[in-house]
Amino acid sequence: MVEAGMETSRRVVPRTPPATVAHAPAPGRGEPPLPDGACDLVTVPTRQGLEAVDILRRGAGDAVGPVLHDDDCNTLGFVVPPGTAAAWDVPGSTCTETNGRGLRLNPEPPVEGSDWLLPPGEADLATDPAVLRAALGEAARIIEAADNCR
Repeated sequence: MVEAGMETSRRVVPRTPPATVAHAPAPGRGEPPLPDGACDLVTVPTRQGLEAVDILRRGAGDAVGPVLHDDDCNTLGFVVPPGTAAAWDVPGSTCTETNGRGLRLNPEPPVEGSDWLLPPGEADLATDPAVLRAALGEAARIIEAADNCR
């Protein structure tokens, strides 16, 4: 799901991402709209991503923004505010910095071989990185518990 010209960031040093503070949602509202379609993309394995989508959709308000899936059903991509990639540190995921290039929020999938799970318009706000981080952690714990019950 990474397009040519995009930079990726894989960090494992835990810290609070500046994007979380800079893009804190207003009370009673979801994440602010993305300026000029600029965004970053957090990519996770499909199983964890689908579980996280369920967790986010059960939450209050507009907790989940647009979500992409690849046609091979290997990964999901969560649209997050620009700047998130600089401090993204969730193991098992990658945050791609687009700098407004290559990924545009319109009804057509931005990358060949992908489709929208939650398209812009139905979910036209970015997912808050702190909320996504918590949902991905909860999803990983749920998956681990389910796998250990076999």
